[in-house]
Amino acid sequence: MAADALSIIPGAVLRNLSDKLYEKRKNAALEIEGIVKQLATAGEHEKISAVISLLISDFTYSPQANHRKGGLIGLAAVTVGLTSEAAQHLEQIVPPVLSSFLDQDSRVRYYACEALYNIAKVVRGDFIIYFNKIFDALCKLSADSDANVQSAAHLLDRLVKDIVTESDQFSIEEFIPLLRERMNVLNPYVRQFLVGWITVLDSVPDIDMLGFLPDFLDGLFNMLSDSSHEIRQQADAALSEFLQEIKNSPNVDYGRMAEILVRRAGSTDEFTRLTSITWINEFVKLGGEQLVPYYADILGAILPCISDEEEKIRVVARETNEELRAIKADPAEGFDIGAILSIGKRELNSEHEATRIEALHWFSTLLVRYRAEFLAYLNDIFDPLLNALSDPSDAVVLLVLEVHACIAEESHHFHHLVSYLIRTFHNNHVLLEKRGALIVRRLCVLLGAEKVYREFSTILENEIDLDFASIMVQALNLILLTSTELGELRSLLKKSLVDSCGKDLFQSLYASWRHSPMATISLCLLAQAYSHASCVIQSLGEEDINVKFLVQLDKLIRLLETPVFAYLRLQLLEPGKHTWLLKTLYGLLMLLPQQSAAFKILRTRLKTVPFSENIKRTSSANPYSQILQVTEDGNRNQVTDSAINFPSLLLQFENMQQQHRNHLKDQLQSRKSASAATLSRYKDMKKHIPLRYQRLAGSHQEHHPKAFHDAFGCSGCMIYLPDASSQICWGFC
Repeated sequence: MAADALSIIPGAVLRNLSDKLYEKRKNAALEIEGIVKQLATAGEHEKISAVISLLISDFTYSPQANHRKGGLIGLAAVTVGLTSEAAQHLEQIVPPVLSSFLDQDSRVRYYACEALYNIAKVVRGDFIIYFNKIFDALCKLSADSDANVQSAAHLLDRLVKDIVTESDQFSIEEFIPLLRERMNVLNPYVRQFLVGWITVLDSVPDIDMLGFLPDFLDGLFNMLSDSSHEIRQQADAALSEFLQEIKNSPNVDYGRMAEILVRRAGSTDEFTRLTSITWINEFVKLGGEQLVPYYADILGAILPCISDEEEKIRVVARETNEELRAIKADPAEGFDIGAILSIGKRELNSEHEATRIEALHWFSTLLVRYRAEFLAYLNDIFDPLLNALSDPSDAVVLLVLEVHACIAEESHHFHHLVSYLIRTFHNNHVLLEKRGALIVRRLCVLLGAEKVYREFSTILENEIDLDFASIMVQALNLILLTSTELGELRSLLKKSLVDSCGKDLFQSLYASWRHSPMATISLCLLAQAYSHASCVIQSLGEEDINVKFLVQLDKLIRLLETPVFAYLRLQLLEPGKHTWLLKTLYGLLMLLPQQSAAFKILRTRLKTVPFSENIKRTSSANPYSQILQVTEDGNRNQVTDSAINFPSLLLQFENMQQQHRNHLKDQLQSRKSASAATLSRYKDMKKHIPLRYQRLAGSHQEHHPKAFHDAFGCSGCMIYLPDASSQICWGFC
């Protein structure tokens, strides 16, 4: 066959085809074109095949670069000569041209682009069967190191796009896997090439690119963070066009794309996050119930974006969050409440306040709509919700309390909540000091002050840690005396002597209030049980009146001047009727140091009392006779069947105070024992210290007693060295 070809094509033509000069190669190609035309007219296709084989074997696969160039231009000339009959020889012509795209010589690659361009112009639609191979070659050439090759490839690319858009034989199903494989390539030229093809194919009415969007959507989003502004713009333009198509299309596969968008919403690139959230926003509006199985994933993407640094992202994320929460899905239709709660639980640990707040809003929403299903997962989320009460944000704590209040409609959950709060306050006194009032007041608003205070009192009554019980009761008492939210509770306590409900509440609180003398006295003043308050004061021993007691007393005296105790001050206008009130106040005055501000405040108030000679005095032998004198409406001698057994309460108070005294003694004894052990170790240590250091330490103690104490305070183990006035530990501590 090669011999036949040599007889067909003159030797001079073949020599010129491999010449180093382009013009000679071009002229030789024109002669080959003319010869092929004649053969095609005569129907000599076997001879044409022989010519093609000669060009391939002796030229395109030749080790000589000029031969390869000549072979490529020769194959193009053959195709041009064949014109409409070229299709039957494409199987011979195209493969060697495609192979030349990988040639090491850039000029050969360039001529390969030129040859394939001329071949494509001739065969047009018949070219489609090689599309995938040509696309692969063009993808590589788009990133070629030689600018001329890139330019030639771009020209070929435009022609191939034109052929594809007008062809009815193009298979999008076969093309998509090829596209998907290359979407994550980072080369900017390849990215431009791919986006160009996506845009062109999407513009063809007969090609459904939207149906295959999930296959390359992630790659497009990946390009949004490209360093090239042009690539970012092209990718964004393509995505915008697809989003518009989604809005106008009745059938969209939201699910697969939602998974991609959720991943991209967590991108470190701001523009990618914004575009992802924008898409998710549209999906939630358009997809509705179709997205039910993906609600948890979508929520997991939205909540962090609510706290994004970029305002545009925050705005879209908040809007999307509201849209999502407004959709009322049915658990029977795939709405996974457990997954939603898991996302909310995770976001409770977010460093951003806004995200934590929205997570709690979701808890509230789910609890209201799907209470039974929510409570089924309570064991998984109850502890994280309780821990959230220690959140540094007041807004978060208030929302957590709302969720807990809704959960606490069941009594055992309510008891668990209050028990946890007490345990938390026990372990974190700072939280009690800074956030205790906020938490207790809000719970009182949400669950009812009486219910909350009764539960606190019931649990604190049996508190083992007496010091903490006293601190907690004092905190609750201060909230009771100062918070506007507890006004009704104070009003009920004022009726303790005449109303069964008030009496029951008084006794319930008294059970734990007896941990603190000052809290007990305050409770009695609220309940107008002045005779009992006086008895409590009289029962106090020397050990009870300490610094802590005086601080609490100072607070109470100042509170007596507030509107909460206005009724008490007005009762002082009738000293004959409220003798035990006077005795109580004078008792408090006698406990205060005369130089204190509280002493002066209370003394000034008592000086305004209008005393008269005919004041009816209550018998000191029966301090509880006041019960017969004071009722709710101020009438005397009106006794109810629910009279409080004050002698019994006084005995309970004294027993509790005795426990506190014994506890204090035990603490002091422990400290003394520890001090004795320290002194003993110090004496033993001295035996091992050189005499000159002992003298130095003694001298230092004499002239600098505080410094010596500091030095020897660590079990008496620290001594000063003579060379640097520094300390050294001898290891005996």
